[in-house]
Amino acid sequence: MSAAETTITVHGELELAARAGHLFRFPVSEFVCAASDLNTWSHRAARDTAVGRMEARVRSGLTVRKLYSAAALADEDQRLHLLELRTVGAQVRICATGLPHETIISDRKAMILAGAKVRGEREFTATTSPALIAAVYSMFDAAWEGAVVLEQYLSQDLPSIDAEGKALLRMLTTGLTDEAAARRMGLSLRTYRRRVAEMMRLLEAESRFQAGVRAGELGLTQRAPGVM
Repeated sequence: MSAAETTITVHGELELAARAGHLFRFPVSEFVCAASDLNTWSHRAARDTAVGRMEARVRSGLTVRKLYSAAALADEDQRLHLLELRTVGAQVRICATGLPHETIISDRKAMILAGAKVRGEREFTATTSPALIAAVYSMFDAAWEGAVVLEQYLSQDLPSIDAEGKALLRMLTTGLTDEAAARRMGLSLRTYRRRVAEMMRLLEAESRFQAGVRAGELGLTQRAPGVM
C-alpha cells in the first residue's frame, strides 16, 4: 500500500498479507480486534502462533483488547483459547450483540475490515485513513464499554455446587480411578458415580474430561483458603 493509496480492497488472506500485512505485523502501543468468534481466519496455526508473540509485546507495553460475541464460547476449544489470551495479558470481553466478521485496528494507524466470502475467499478492506479509523474505533470503544469481562461472563450462570460437589470435580482432574476417588471422599462407589453424572449434567459436559475443564474455567476446582 503506497502513501497515496490509503484504502484498498483485496481478495483472500494471502493477498491481504502480501499487500497490507506489514501495516499490522508490529503494533507498538495498541492492538484491538472485534469478531463474532475465533474461526474468522482459515489458517488457525497463524492464530495460535500469534498468542506466543503477544506475551512479549504486552510485557513491553502493548495494550491488546479483544472483543467477541458469545458465539466465541460455543465450544471448548475457543473458550480455552480465550482464557489463554488472558494469561498472556490480553484484555478479553464478550459482547451481547452481534459483531462483524472481523475488525482489526493497529495503533489507530491501520485498519482491516473483513467482509463476507466471495468465490470461496473473503474480501478485506485495509486502510490508513485517519477519518475512517477514528469512526470505527469510536464504535469499537462503545461496544467495548458495554461488553462483559471474559471471566465475569463465564461465571454469570455459575451452577450452584456445594463443597462436596467441588471436591468431586477436583477428583476428576487427579486421574484417580472411581474406586480410589470414592474412598478418598468417603462415598460409596455407586454414590460417587451418581454425583459425577449430576455434575456433568449441571456443567452441560459430554465427558468427565470436559466437565473438569469446564469446572476449571469457572473456578469451581479452586480450593478455598485454608482447605487442604
